[in-house]
Amino acid sequence: MTLALEPVDGIGEVRPGDDVAAIIAEHATLQDGDVVVVTSKIVSKAAGLAAPDKEQLLAEQTDRVVAERGGTRIVRTHHGLTMAAAGIDASNVETGSFLPLPPDPDASAREIRAGLARLTGCRVAVVVSDTAGRAWRNGQTDIAIGCAGLLPLDPFTGREDSYGNPLLVTAPAVADEVAGAAELASGKLGRRPVVVVRGLDERLLTEDDGPGAASIVRDEDSDLFGLGSREAVVAALAGPSRGFPITDAAPEDIVGLAAVPDGVTVTVDGATIQIESADPVAAGEIRQRLLALAHAHRLEVSVEASDAR
Repeated sequence: MTLALEPVDGIGEVRPGDDVAAIIAEHATLQDGDVVVVTSKIVSKAAGLAAPDKEQLLAEQTDRVVAERGGTRIVRTHHGLTMAAAGIDASNVETGSFLPLPPDPDASAREIRAGLARLTGCRVAVVVSDTAGRAWRNGQTDIAIGCAGLLPLDPFTGREDSYGNPLLVTAPAVADEVAGAAELASGKLGRRPVVVVRGLDERLLTEDDGPGAASIVRDEDSDLFGLGSREAVVAALAGPSRGFPITDAAPEDIVGLAAVPDGVTVTVDGATIQIESADPVAAGEIRQRLLALAHAHRLEVSVEASDAR
């Protein structure tokens, strides 16, 4: 497979009320099977979403805070995306304005795809992209926050590698890979918000709009990294259970994690954990430790302490 990536020149400034599909159709030469990658910025600009108050925008866009350090706030948006400042952008917009992500990027992708089909007669896929950081790596890359006409994932489950080993979890994130490749072609400062990707394997394209990029957002209950390290400690002690993944841990498991010291006896009876110790301070410490562990594992337990003297 050979891919060609062609940034679209001449688009210029996109303003509220502009028809993004019409702009692309005017400036790009499309073919059946093309993937049109559109930055979320021009989608939001066309929708007139720019606002002057970043903090108000951030509050509106935030579902919950994942981590906060200094002036950086990583949040989970109402889309389910985890991004710095909810993806709000102050670059390439008028001074004093801030631009949030589109409210439904998959719907935006579907709308642009339908408009391009109507205006050009071509069957294309559309990816709405945005820039995001990665939890374990420095730097940023573009990802797909919306898509239509394209399989966002290519699951390899059930296939074998070249050595005959079964593939169990491999699933290339096709839409994200396309978005990242398009950003390489457009350049971060090139002011070319649309890239046409040509040559993608036809089996990755769909006749209908497909499941959209929302389908590759990890479910919150299975997110192993739903909180920052400091925020996880705070949440375990006093906060809500959101951000902790569902586990199959039992009360006996959290007792094993509690590092119960000599002189303290802990027994489990169903959902009740009983602590016995001649030292009330040690018993209280283990009780608080067990309650925090239970909270972090989303276990409903009763922890009781009694004097063994």
